Amino acid sequence: MLDREGYRPNVGIILLNTNNEVWWGKRVREQSWQFPQGGIKYGETPEQAMYRELQEETGLRQEHVKVVGRTRNWLRYEVPPHFIRREIRGHYRGQKQIWFLLRMLGRDTDINLKLTNTPEFDAWRWHQYWVPLDVVIEFKRDVYLKALQELSRFLNPTPKPDNQQYFKLYAGNLSRGTGRERTSGPPRKREDTESGANSNAKNIS
Repeated sequence: MLDREGYRPNVGIILLNTNNEVWWGKRVREQSWQFPQGGIKYGETPEQAMYRELQEETGLRQEHVKVVGRTRNWLRYEVPPHFIRREIRGHYRGQKQIWFLLRMLGRDTDINLKLTNTPEFDAWRWHQYWVPLDVVIEFKRDVYLKALQELSRFLNPTPKPDNQQYFKLYAGNLSRGTGRERTSGPPRKREDTESGANSNAKNIS
């Protein structure tokens, strides 16, 4: 289901624990990390899609969370052409997303990454709010930064990154979905972010 501009409606999920840390998932058989997300099916509202994707990707049900807030408008990213199936090239441009900020009401043991036969993640951890965007696939980084910035207004006190150069580091270097992203090989690594993202990760088993 695409809109007139070629964007697929989608939802993104930022899940908080009681310490305002965010749920951070490692993609299956990859070294990239991301938040849960997924497409909105025909006839679904963004909120209905959010609860469905939350359960499919983390095993959490509606009673395990509460909605804290959501983005006001769609946030868009373009997908580089070589990531797009040949039959839809020229029609499909990327994703437009409504992002939800959720508060975890359940327990860590309620999380089940094996709920479906095609899991999205094979490990997860709680991470400080301002996640390292270096380990996110490059064409999604701009949207991640915008979602984190907009949704941080719902938290009191507003979280601040440990690295005071966080916004300068990422906002000044993010690709804008033009197809110029580096996509060959694993995501770019930095010792102070990638190693931290992998420590204390909870495996799928």
